[in-house]
Amino acid sequence: MRNVILEFKAINKSFFGVQVLEGVSFQLEQGSVLGLIGENGAGKTTMMNILGGVIPYDSGELLLRGEHYRPENPGDAQKAGIGFIHQELNLFTNLSIAENLFIESFPRVKGMPFIDRKTIHDHTKEFLQMVDLEFSPDVLVERLSPGERQLVEIAKALSSDAQIIIFDEPTTSLTNRETERLFNIIERLKKDGRSIIYISHILGDVKRLADNILVLRDGSVVGGGSANDFDINRMISMMVGRDITQLYPSRKTAPTTTPVLSVNGLRQSGIVENINLQLHKKEILGMFGLMGSGRSELARIIFGLDPYESGEIVINGKKASRVNPRTSIANEIAFVTENRREEGLLMNLPVADNIGLVALPTYSTQRLRRVDRSRITKAIDDVTDLLKIKVANVHKSLAKGLSGGNQQKAVIGKWLLSRPSVLIVDEPTRGIDVGAKYEVYNIINDLSAEGACVLFISSELEELMGVCDRILVMSYGEITGEFVREEFNKESILRAAFRENGNGSK
Repeated sequence: MRNVILEFKAINKSFFGVQVLEGVSFQLEQGSVLGLIGENGAGKTTMMNILGGVIPYDSGELLLRGEHYRPENPGDAQKAGIGFIHQELNLFTNLSIAENLFIESFPRVKGMPFIDRKTIHDHTKEFLQMVDLEFSPDVLVERLSPGERQLVEIAKALSSDAQIIIFDEPTTSLTNRETERLFNIIERLKKDGRSIIYISHILGDVKRLADNILVLRDGSVVGGGSANDFDINRMISMMVGRDITQLYPSRKTAPTTTPVLSVNGLRQSGIVENINLQLHKKEILGMFGLMGSGRSELARIIFGLDPYESGEIVINGKKASRVNPRTSIANEIAFVTENRREEGLLMNLPVADNIGLVALPTYSTQRLRRVDRSRITKAIDDVTDLLKIKVANVHKSLAKGLSGGNQQKAVIGKWLLSRPSVLIVDEPTRGIDVGAKYEVYNIINDLSAEGACVLFISSELEELMGVCDRILVMSYGEITGEFVREEFNKESILRAAFRENGNGSK
């Protein structure tokens, strides 16, 4: 007989009259992994926030171990044995691993008002061993990689004796090796009798890990059952409500031979070495490489966020004498950063203010530099409609309230208003669902068809092969391979990324 540890029964939730969850029902079995999938805005985060005591539900019932469960705050959820590994990790980087694990309840020396540091140190070592993390409990979190920080989060959940652990997009910032390590730990937690809710847009990972799958769409459960009954195509069609027979849109135009952006002999010691590349009008040029290859660093240098020691950047045949974000924008270069939350958006400002930010000079009068409010408002509304940004009120709703996919569209919308001739996008589909990804691909495709060129950086090789006209490969700060569409071959591109020749030698 199945041992159900958690049950949602007809849960409803609305915000300001907008229904975000409607009659959500499902069961989580003890010692199993439930894969929770759905487009951005489908209601996944709302469900987990209800479970974690962040927000209350309006009606329905939650049962935890067969008992009525209605947490008033996150502390109630933690005491009930529920741990949450957020996509945006909740650690204090200036504190040690041990201090992060026990920050909510430091043990005291018996009969004394002092913190029992020996107990903290010993217990932290035990929990770190459980997640295969070989660090001293006294190491500062800021010294850890993203994957290692995530293991600290898991150790923190285990330190509170969590029996239900929620993983929200856990692999978005991890290397392949760190991802495999995480998966092994999840399997171990499952064998230990703990129950896992695994939320991810990487459907192959969900299929690999999950025992059961639950599909949300527009706040309602549209399907669920054994993972054996789902393939990737069925998962996609249930998520978006339609069949996506082609994950990548067909290219509408071919690149011209006219170079728009040229990089010649670019060098920054220890980061990039002798980079030479050309980006042509109407071209989508992919940039692939393993983590640490220098892809993102190169993009930041080209846009002027970081310096370079030697070499030159040429825009439309003219050498750029000064390279900084201001001159790049003036030269019609746009940069969609990989870190949309910290670098791409002002999270506490309305969505409209974010979208219109870069284009303010374009919609200002020449003499008085006053913004033409009516013109820019119409332009923002047009971009919002074009990109299908789901927002209650684009002029009042804050950027932090958007789902991940809609935040990404807002970042892209900000640059579309500046009418770029060169668009640099760094991991533009990271952490967004398959439907939103297709829309982003279409936006990039349309932009190139209108004459712009795109430098598309991604760690997803299949994505680059599906979207780009040409792919450059970086390794240790150098370009180690170039492939045109007719030569796209996963093994060959990966060999270039690992700097291996056909015989496997380095």
